[in-house]
Amino acid sequence: MPSETTADPSATLRCPRCDKPVSAEDRYCPHCGVNLGIAAVMAERLVHIPAEVTTSGGLGTDALVPRLGERLVQAGVITPQQLEQALAYQREQVAKGETPLRLGQVLVRLGFVDRDTLDRVIAETILQLQEALYRANERLEKEVAERTRQLQEALARLSELQRLKANFVANISHELRTPLTHIIGYLDLLSDGTLGELNENQQRALQVMRQSAERLHRLIEDLISFSLLARGSVSVSIGVVSVDELVRRVVELIRPRLQAKPLDFQEDVTPGLVVFADGEKIGWVLQHLLDNAIKFTPAGGRVWLRVWPEEGQVFFSVEDTGIGIAKEDLMRIFEPFVQLEDSSVRHYGGTGLGLALVQQILGAHEVTLEVESEVGQGSRFTFALPRSWSEREGKMAGYSPS
Repeated sequence: MPSETTADPSATLRCPRCDKPVSAEDRYCPHCGVNLGIAAVMAERLVHIPAEVTTSGGLGTDALVPRLGERLVQAGVITPQQLEQALAYQREQVAKGETPLRLGQVLVRLGFVDRDTLDRVIAETILQLQEALYRANERLEKEVAERTRQLQEALARLSELQRLKANFVANISHELRTPLTHIIGYLDLLSDGTLGELNENQQRALQVMRQSAERLHRLIEDLISFSLLARGSVSVSIGVVSVDELVRRVVELIRPRLQAKPLDFQEDVTPGLVVFADGEKIGWVLQHLLDNAIKFTPAGGRVWLRVWPEEGQVFFSVEDTGIGIAKEDLMRIFEPFVQLEDSSVRHYGGTGLGLALVQQILGAHEVTLEVESEVGQGSRFTFALPRSWSEREGKMAGYSPS
């Protein structure tokens, strides 16, 4: 029975790279400067390679080092002629149909290098590659940090440019609104006869001017609202809102357009409902959804406004029998300035801002707008508002009613 051997605690520790003595307290080799911990791990990996792998022509330690022969020549361990003889030996094995030994194994078999020297060179090379990898990683981290800084600066600059654009749109829109208000005022004076009687042709011309002025007014108001939203200045003032009063006010605003087209408009509103919301902004949302329904529904079509209570919420739905929206365009309709129809035709007009504003206003209420649509069949837009403060507070905390 073979006797067991124990390691001598007084035995000298040696650096895996330079094979010179080191102290147990050393972190770095005092001779070659290598990190002893890393060197030990790499050397341990070499020791733990299974013996059957290194002897079968499979993965030997020399397989861990690319271009081993050149490195052995550069280190002066073998000569170029010996390297060529070893390579010729491998070629002969292949020619005979044998599985060629790895280069390191051939060099050992031919007696050009001993196993210990070969392993030492391989360990040194692996450590050098490891150090090179660390340096490359360090350089890469610095480059990433610099690129990240540049990206942050670019994003900050982009944000600043966005604010400048929003300010420009807001300023121009306000400048346009002032003279337009004067124009509309004088058109009203002409229309009610304050400035004198008008003949039939003048009345028709006045009606066209009034409609165009109102359209321009809506576009300017959209631009002003969007500029406020783009600058992050949208806010909601939550209070008790009578749904009956809200619907009455909105329908009064859109009724002239319904009658002018004409369209079949139907209301299905549960009476006596109360919601907690910003009444002015939700009124604008309903008005815009109804305006869109009127705009995209041909004459003789139908538009519905439905309001009903369900599970502690009040649902609002605007539905039409209009042109509809393709499935692939359902997300694009909420992008600012997007017009889905052919821009060369511009048949329906508008800025493409409305639904972007609707989404942001409802978002400020922590409400989601749901869209159902089919091309040629019409569209339905639905959202829900809470009926009580406790319900709203629950939603703000992430609670959804069951």
